Amino acid sequence: MKAAILQKVGGVPAVGEFDEPDGKVVQVRLAGCNPVDLARASGKMGTPEIPSVVGQEGIGSTADGARVYFNSPPDPFGSWAQRCRIEPGLTFPVSDAVDDDLAVAMGIAGLAAWLPLTRHASVENGESVLVLGATGIVGRIAVQAAKLLGAGRVVGAGRNPEALELVGELGADATVTLGKGNDAEALKSEAGDGYDVVIDTVYGDPFLAALDATASGATLITIGQGAGPTADVSFRSLMGRTHVGHFNNAMPPDVLRTGYEELTRHAAQGRIRVETRRYSLDDAADAWRAQADGPHVKLAIVP
Repeated sequence: MKAAILQKVGGVPAVGEFDEPDGKVVQVRLAGCNPVDLARASGKMGTPEIPSVVGQEGIGSTADGARVYFNSPPDPFGSWAQRCRIEPGLTFPVSDAVDDDLAVAMGIAGLAAWLPLTRHASVENGESVLVLGATGIVGRIAVQAAKLLGAGRVVGAGRNPEALELVGELGADATVTLGKGNDAEALKSEAGDGYDVVIDTVYGDPFLAALDATASGATLITIGQGAGPTADVSFRSLMGRTHVGHFNNAMPPDVLRTGYEELTRHAAQGRIRVETRRYSLDDAADAWRAQADGPHVKLAIVP
């Protein structure tokens, strides 16, 4: 079968022929592209199997014609292929009310925004929420999710002023452009009495600036490390606050399944919007490079 194959650690996948998967298999309709794909290929999450097919999620059709979302296929198989072996516990039904593009966007990216707001923190009583990295796909979903869950004030922060304009259109009450001076003061200027919840997709120095602008009792959830893998956090600054490092696959499968059902239900009702961009499997290398450049849309691969 045709697939995007990783031939060396840190390389760019190339399209070629790969062995047919065995076991439980789906015909891939649409595969998702995510930062985790690049991280796995680079060796940052352990040495990847070589050769292997890239891609950690997709929408597929089962042998009986059911449409499903699948996550974390067993190595060496991946979603950037015509067919993929699936892990049944991480395969969920997809509502007919949600198209393939939105269904795949609600997977890794959607859950990375939704689970922190529903399993690690609560915003249903009008809490104030700061989304760091709001211009990325996870951040944009987090802004929308926070509003529909009942947050009182949602502030989106990022480095791209043009991309931040759309964040406002998606429901943010205010936006903050980072990297233009004193980030801590800029975030405090929109914090009121302090942020109750921080959804952090970038870590590094922006996390420290956000921590400075939180209220006592705040919960900060770090999802990614786009601005750096470390932050020099003093114990004093964390006193009275909770910091959680979130990873989707650290959650039990039943939590992922329920979260996905919740998300797709809201998406089907038009409460969550996501812009997507499709690439053909033959253009897999272009999609890979586009993901590395930090797109502000969800990328997807058509086998």
